[in-house]
Amino acid sequence: MPLDVLNPFDQSLVCSLDHDEGAALEAKIAAAHSAAEGWRQVPLQERIEQVRQGLERFRASSEQIAVDVSRQMGKPITQARGEINTVFARADHMLEIAPQALSAELLPPVDDFQRRIEHAPLGVVFNLAAWNYPLVIPVNVIVPALAAGNTVLLKHSAKTPLCGQAFEEAFGELDVPGLVTNLVLTHETTAGVIADPRVNHLSFTGSVEGGRAVYRQAAERFIDVGLELGGKDPAYIARDADLDFAIANTVDGACYNAGQSCCAVERVYVHQSLLDDYLAGAREALEAYHPGDPLEEETTIGPLASRGALDFLEEQVRDAVSRGAELLAGGARTPDCAGNFFQPTLLAGVPNEAAAMQEESFGPILPVLAVSSDEEALTHMRDTRFGLTASIWTSDQERAEHFASSLDAGTIFQNRCDFLDPALPWTGYGDSGKGSTLSSYGYLHLTRRKSIHFRTNT
Repeated sequence: MPLDVLNPFDQSLVCSLDHDEGAALEAKIAAAHSAAEGWRQVPLQERIEQVRQGLERFRASSEQIAVDVSRQMGKPITQARGEINTVFARADHMLEIAPQALSAELLPPVDDFQRRIEHAPLGVVFNLAAWNYPLVIPVNVIVPALAAGNTVLLKHSAKTPLCGQAFEEAFGELDVPGLVTNLVLTHETTAGVIADPRVNHLSFTGSVEGGRAVYRQAAERFIDVGLELGGKDPAYIARDADLDFAIANTVDGACYNAGQSCCAVERVYVHQSLLDDYLAGAREALEAYHPGDPLEEETTIGPLASRGALDFLEEQVRDAVSRGAELLAGGARTPDCAGNFFQPTLLAGVPNEAAAMQEESFGPILPVLAVSSDEEALTHMRDTRFGLTASIWTSDQERAEHFASSLDAGTIFQNRCDFLDPALPWTGYGDSGKGSTLSSYGYLHLTRRKSIHFRTNT
């Protein structure tokens, strides 16, 4: 049975693709394994140059790729183009730091012994990429994996398989063929690839439940696993915050990509002295969003990728209201609409035990709760099983440092949110995952340490 992809805007058929299975799948795995054996012997600078050539091939098709992103998962075309720009920014940084990140660590000689620690490639990296940022999520793995001397089997989300094809077309036929191989797989065949002894590393981005499943499968083979999972990222608007700036950025952090971001602002705690002004400003900002056809330039919020998400979000709103929250804007799907549109939503007075404060929404919902002090805010922010990012909106550096030292999350922001700096490791805590992408630590996660211990005088 083929994989059919429907446009979430109008439910039209985007593409229909055959799944990889049997002898065809075996041939692709074998080719990636064979390519890895030769690719690791290519000098680093030549590998970097090859990757840059692949990026230029990707750039040449960038407008069509952006259109395909919009058609597959509903991202407005302006945001899809922005994602492509981010692809190149992250790739450029990772290639720039590659020589230093991958260089051998030289230890002082002892007697007649030379000692160093090398960063050896793993072999074949199996990258299971998510649909919400279907270009930057794979590139976070593909570029450093290739630079480090690995090859990549890319299994993209069933919602965005054309993005997997785009990466194979860009990187799969360079001077060394087979560096990136796109796979269209079922859950069953995905498990089979994870179990294949020729696969040396697993990188997964997706839900907590999906992460648990692939982690259990990988544990049978003791291979290393990188998991980038969900988040319930909090923001705290302190009493000295630049309120207009905080409103604009937290609303954007909640609604960009229709809220379908693992590091979206998912709950906001506001000092009670600022509550009324924050709610008024947030409501005005939310009502300014322009839903519509993702391919139209004026569209600022597109449909959700999944129709089932509409039911989930409406239930979160109902739960919050039943617990005493006040619905100030939105709160439901757009009626009489073929597209999976959910209205940008503002909820006030949402108790911390509500689902909207505890379970990842992955939609344009902004739940707000007033707090009387920094410590009350900190207590609520820590009340979570997730730990991806958190943001503190304050002009007081000491306050920001206090929150940074007290919160368990991969990234702590001051006066910023919903952003990945490629010079910093992207990592999670708790149910937000394990391992790192980006920065030099991303390279460490895609290599293994090899100790060299030579006696030089015998």
